[in-house]
Parts: sequence; C-alpha cells; structure tokens
Amino acid sequence: MSQHYCYHQSAASMARQSSFASSSCSRGNDRSLSLASKMTRRRQKGDTTVVTNALVPGPDDAKVQRNPRPEYVPGKIADPQYVRVFDTTLRDGEQSPGATLTSTEKVQIATNLAKLGVDIIEAGFPIASPDDLEAVRNIAKVVGNKVYEDGYVPVICGLSRANEKDIACAWEGVRHAVRPRIHTFIATSPIHMEYKLKKTPDEVVNIAVKAVKFAKSLGCEDIEFSPEDAGRSEPEFLYRILKAVVDAGATTINIPDTVGFCLPDEFGRLIKGIKENVIDVSANDAIISTHCQNDLGLSTANSLAGIANGARQVECTINGIGERAGNASLEEIAMSVIMRGQNQLNGAYMGVNPVYIYQTSRMVSEYSGMLVQPHKAIVGANAFAHESGIHQDGMLKNKSTYEIIAPETIGVFRDEGDCGVVMGKHSGRHALKSKLGQMGVTLADDQLNAFFDRFKLVAETKTGGVSDVELMALLRDEMEVEEGKEFYTLVDVQVVCGTMGLPTATVKIIDQGTEKISACVGTGPVDAVYKAIDAVVGKSVELTEYNVKAVTQGIESLATTRVTIKPTDESTAETITNNQTEARGTRTFTATGADTDIVVSSARAYLSALNRMLSSNAKLTTSGSSSLIESSSEIVSR
Repeated sequence: MSQHYCYHQSAASMARQSSFASSSCSRGNDRSLSLASKMTRRRQKGDTTVVTNALVPGPDDAKVQRNPRPEYVPGKIADPQYVRVFDTTLRDGEQSPGATLTSTEKVQIATNLAKLGVDIIEAGFPIASPDDLEAVRNIAKVVGNKVYEDGYVPVICGLSRANEKDIACAWEGVRHAVRPRIHTFIATSPIHMEYKLKKTPDEVVNIAVKAVKFAKSLGCEDIEFSPEDAGRSEPEFLYRILKAVVDAGATTINIPDTVGFCLPDEFGRLIKGIKENVIDVSANDAIISTHCQNDLGLSTANSLAGIANGARQVECTINGIGERAGNASLEEIAMSVIMRGQNQLNGAYMGVNPVYIYQTSRMVSEYSGMLVQPHKAIVGANAFAHESGIHQDGMLKNKSTYEIIAPETIGVFRDEGDCGVVMGKHSGRHALKSKLGQMGVTLADDQLNAFFDRFKLVAETKTGGVSDVELMALLRDEMEVEEGKEFYTLVDVQVVCGTMGLPTATVKIIDQGTEKISACVGTGPVDAVYKAIDAVVGKSVELTEYNVKAVTQGIESLATTRVTIKPTDESTAETITNNQTEARGTRTFTATGADTDIVVSSARAYLSALNRMLSSNAKLTTSGSSSLIESSSEIVSR
C-alpha cells in the first residue's frame, strides 16, 4: 500500500473554501466513510450499479395513456392542426452558462423526452467535441430505435453549420436512428452577413443551397434549415433563401428569433409572410418551425403567435434553459396549446403526454444544475402553492377557483412524498424495491443489492427516515460513483477542524486496485479534503463551481454537493466549439455527491468530477476523434 502525505498549505487563498466548516465539524470531526468502504468491497466482488431510469419520481409508465398523433412524414403533416414539438434541451439548452451534461445524462434525458412524446429531439452539436458526437450517436442508437406500441419513435436530430465537415459529422451521429434529421444553418441578417460571415447575400444563398444538397446526398431525407437571426433579417431576402433551400430539398424551415428581438404581432406577421411567399408557392412540401429566444421575455408568446399564423413545429427546451435569457419553455407552450389551442389557436394540438412534464423538468434541473425559479410557470415550486387567505378559502371550496391546471396533469401529485411506505433503517430490500417502483425506477437484482447497502448505512444515521427526494439523491450519487470506478474510488474520509489548529483531512482512495492515503491541511475542511484528493490523483484543475444544498428541511437532511472543474493543463484539456459564436473553450466537468455529512458529500462530488475528466481524456486518446473538430474559422462549404 502506497502512502502519500502532504502537510502543506498554499500561500494563495483558494476559491474552494467551505463556509460550512463549523457546522459540519460540530456533527463529528472524525467521521469515517464506512459506507464507502462497504460499497467498495461489493464492487470488488463484481457488482455493478448502472441506472438508466429517471432519477426523479414520475408516473407509472404502464398506466400512462399516450396521446395520439399523425404518422410522421418529413415535410408533411396529415392533420393541418397538429403541431410538432422540437426539443433542443440537449443542444441549445446545454449552452446555458454553467450547464453541463454527461453522455449518460443526455441519454437519460432523451429517454424521458421520448416518454413525454416530443416529436423531434435535437441531441446535440456533434462537431463541437468528440463527447458531443458520442452522445448524439448513443441517443440515436438507444432512444432513436425504441418504437412504442403506438408506433411512435422520436426523430433524432443533429445540428451543423453550413459546411460539409459539420454536416458529415452530424450525419454520423444521427444516421443510426430510425428517423434521423440534419439541422443546418447560416446567418441571414445584414449585421451577421457583414460582420460575422463577411459574405454577400448571393454567397450566403449559395452556401445554404449547397449545404442542403450535400446533406441530401448523404442519404438524409429529413433536412431542416435555419436562417440564423431571421428576426432581424430582411423579409424579401428570407423569402428568397428559404424558397431556394426548399427547392433544394429542405423539409423543415426553422425561423429563429436568435436574439429575442421580435414582438408577438411582428413575429406572427413574419411567419404568415413566409407561409404565403415560400410554402404556398413552392413545388415541394415543407414545415414552418419557430425558434424563439427569451431576451425580452417573449419567447412563449412569440412561439404561440407563430402557431397562430401557420407554424407547425415549435423549438423549445425544458424549463426554458438556453443561451443568455433562455429559450421558449416547452412546458409553457405545451400547456398553452393543451388549454387554449382548440379555441384560440385554430384547433392546434400536440402529441405530448403532459404527465411527464414535472419529472422531466426535475431531471433537467438536477442534471444541468440550472435551478428552476420558484415562480416559474407550470413547474415552479410556487406554481400550485396558495398563501393568500382568500385564495385558500376558494381552493378549499373548489380547486378550479384558482387553479386552471390540475397539478396531477403535469405529474405533480399532492402528498407525493407519501407513497404509503416510510423508508428507514428497518426497511428491507423488498420495501426499497417497492418504493423505487412507485417512483418510476426499476433496478436489476445486482443493482438493487448494491444500492441497498448504501441506503441502509445512510438510514442508520437518520431518525426521521429517508424521504423520496433523499432516496433519489443517493441513487444519483451512486450512479456517478459507478461511472468513475475504473479510475479512482473513495474509501474513507476523515477531517479534524475547528478553532484549535489547522483543518486537516485524510483520504483513502483506491487507484485501480491500489490503496493510497493522503493527508493535507487547508483553509477549511473541504479545502483540505480536495487538496488530499489532488495529491493522490495528480491532476491540475480549477474549481469553477462549488454548491451545497440540503435535500430536505431539518438538521438531519441529506446534503447534495455540486462541483464543476476545469483542467488547467492546456495540453490535455478538451476543447469545444460554440455553434453560435464560433468561440472555442475548455470543456468543464460537473458532478454531484450526496451524504448526511457535507464534507463527505463534497469529497464524493469532487472525485466524481475528476473521474469524468479522466474518462473523457481516455476517450480522446483512444478514439482519435479529435480530427473531427473543425477550426472555428471554417464556416464555408468546401
């Protein structure tokens, strides 16, 4: 057994100081991570915990009656009132500052989007990085090939700029799906063409047509084209370029209000003009789509204005996440169409299954780290809360007095925390399996056995039992540990801190079968733990985000920690490309941890993030996929 001791303190003040030092240490300065030791021993026996289900409570899939929809045909919709839902959470949504998702998380979110019933899933921007390409390919193979009993299978889409290398990469990602789509774009507003592209309008039209024809030559029959910044483009030029790409083979023309500049009436007129001057006069069929950003808080209103004027696809994201102020919110648009579509939107309807809205919203929030504001429409914590005495009186007499949507419609069940079984230290495997099943999670026997050990060790420390949300936090934490066990596994953590002496941490970590011990001092208990982990792993990283929150109320609540790290060694750092700005940056890695001790929770999160970084580096080294990444200056078709 190798041992590594580093008793030193950095001269520079580190960003990762814990303001929770005194509170965590007052609950046990010398607490040992015995539960991690037991879980490690189980893994050495060959057990695995690979969770593919949603890690937030949801409806029983077997009892959900899926909503009908017309048969999917590229460029055509048999029922003129039907509106397709194009979800771009995994592409545009992930571009939110601070939002990062792993390939596994993307597959899980895509799986829930399919349950929700979105028509198209934009799985990513494959050329951005090898990890993005892998994620799109995995979603195409897994989610894009699962055909539901009603014949539904989502279209899997990949974004590309209007050049052959981007398009070929996007096709490589999505071609494995039953229904693949390529989405290509180029800017069309005067300011973008002059200053970003440095192209004339004629050159832009030529590039767009070549891009669509190249996508079609690869065998793709479902092609979407977007004139970026359409909201600030000249209408006559829009008609010209859109007519040209439809004639070239585009089956969907998407109209992005890229900077959220338009007002609803203005955007509605734009959609109406495109219908009259492009769709109605073209020999080929195509669907008009909307993509509305929320810079002025009008993305949902603009999307609905588009539907009212002939758009039959809306692009949106769960919780409205996205660049800058975000995108149009899927849940807001969907519930607006469900509630008012027949009377106010010319009979418009969608095929979404709203009972999955809340579960999917929670999943995206948990995985991306983008918290949902309490007063957010449909999915906010206060959306179905009533404090006013007058409102409470009305609710007690008739819920419809102040609720236009029953919370059960979107999967929020009153008293959902009480499933009839209180989980605690006396609960057995069958009770745990039953509880997970009620919350929409199914584990194989070996997975259940592995997770049961972790659950029991945590339950023994809590007098009030383990709540549903705490159970899901533990399951998510265990899943993240499993993802990185091929690199480093945390066995024990012990800290000594307080007002007497320097905060000191000792960690025991398994490095590919070899136990290593490191002890370091720091500015606080978490800082000391992270330095001790760094001494074992030996990688230079910058901690860019550190966040701790209680899962439930009370002193015995489980704590979840979320950290984001960025490699500081540029020679090994992975670069990613922003599809809008063309800027290249260093990929960050985010992970979470959960425990009743915030120091232990912090250690688990940090090591999981390091393992994700190492896993990504290993894939880069072995796959040779880095050759797919194009220089940001290349945007013209070759």
